[in-house]
Amino acid sequence: MSININRRQFSQAVMGAAALGLFATACSPGDAPSDPNTEVTLRFAWWGNAERAAATQKAIALFEAANPKIKVKGEPGDFNGYFDKLATSVAAKDAPDVFTLGGAYPAEYANRGALLDLATVDSALDLSRLDPSAVSNGQVKGVQYGVSTGANALAMVINPSVFKAAGVDVPDDTSWTWEDFRTTSASITTQSPAGTFGSASVLTHDSLDAFARQRGEALYTEDGQLGLTAPTVEDYFAFSLNLAASKASPSATELVEQSSISVEQSLMGTGKAGMMLTWSNSLRALSSAVGVDLELRRLPGETPTPGIWLQSSQYYAISAQSEKAEAAAKLIDFMVNSEYAARLLLTDRGVPSNGAVRTAISNDLSASGQSEVAYLDIVGKTKFAPTFIGPTGSTAVSEITARINTDVLFGKASPAEAAKQWMQESADAIL
Repeated sequence: MSININRRQFSQAVMGAAALGLFATACSPGDAPSDPNTEVTLRFAWWGNAERAAATQKAIALFEAANPKIKVKGEPGDFNGYFDKLATSVAAKDAPDVFTLGGAYPAEYANRGALLDLATVDSALDLSRLDPSAVSNGQVKGVQYGVSTGANALAMVINPSVFKAAGVDVPDDTSWTWEDFRTTSASITTQSPAGTFGSASVLTHDSLDAFARQRGEALYTEDGQLGLTAPTVEDYFAFSLNLAASKASPSATELVEQSSISVEQSLMGTGKAGMMLTWSNSLRALSSAVGVDLELRRLPGETPTPGIWLQSSQYYAISAQSEKAEAAAKLIDFMVNSEYAARLLLTDRGVPSNGAVRTAISNDLSASGQSEVAYLDIVGKTKFAPTFIGPTGSTAVSEITARINTDVLFGKASPAEAAKQWMQESADAIL
């Protein structure tokens, strides 16, 4: 799932906090009450749908039962407003003790001093049981600021029922191209009832990254610069326009509407799409919404150069402001290392990075959950190029991509004009 935030709002909020001396006065773990009989209350914030909130609250209840002196106040939020609210709370010195981050946000927050160095609470947080790649994914400049909630990867979600009703064969995902994706999607739209489309995808900066990597480029380089060229960005916007023009995907107006609704209300979630390019951990919620076991397929264009990569679905982090860091670390440890918590959360925040936990939940997974684990096993065995966490300011690039793509779809800019604008705005954003 891509994550958007207005960079100006984020910077103003967090830099305002710094000006107030927030980070200079933030408490260290040693400032927390030392009396083991003292009861503490943690605030734990995350984004997601009602199903995620219910599972997380049940996991919290188990944690509280195992740690009777620690109470946890859950603060679930809607994805669209989550990061604005979090930035505001950091600036107001009212940040939750534990919160989830995604994408480039660990670097954004860490570089502004908003996150706790987790080495300071390693007595309460055991990362040795997690996959090495999952541990390193949570590091910024070698410092551990985040803990992976689980592995994730871009995928094509397929609804076999829609394919069958349209009389269209599911493509061979070991060799299909982006043009195969477009023509197959267009065929489904043509041969389905009005309102059903072959592709529900709104192309994002994540799919742009994969598109570039298939050409030997990348969204970002190791030193934090743009790693893709204007011709690649132009081709990407041209393809997005062609999807809508050929009716492989909905119209520009419908795509904009789809970009801001819940999973349950999406075309895929309501059974009105054959394919959707999204993150693999969306499979469970989408399958539940539509009432059909959906499937995962490889991205188009993965031959001969793979564009895929493994990424942490989300990260748990502790606020640098927290006065209850040891207790917060215990909560995170429980969420990633407890088999009991895992049996409730399953793959909702990605496939668990703890091997013992993966084994423990294998029999509890639905068909869609097993499909996700199998897909990530395929991705894990793929020889893909390294991927680098976005530099400070890179969270703005997702908003830039979405906005300019919308301009292209509505005919306000040609793909060439859009590519030039994207290159300039994105370069400015990460300076």
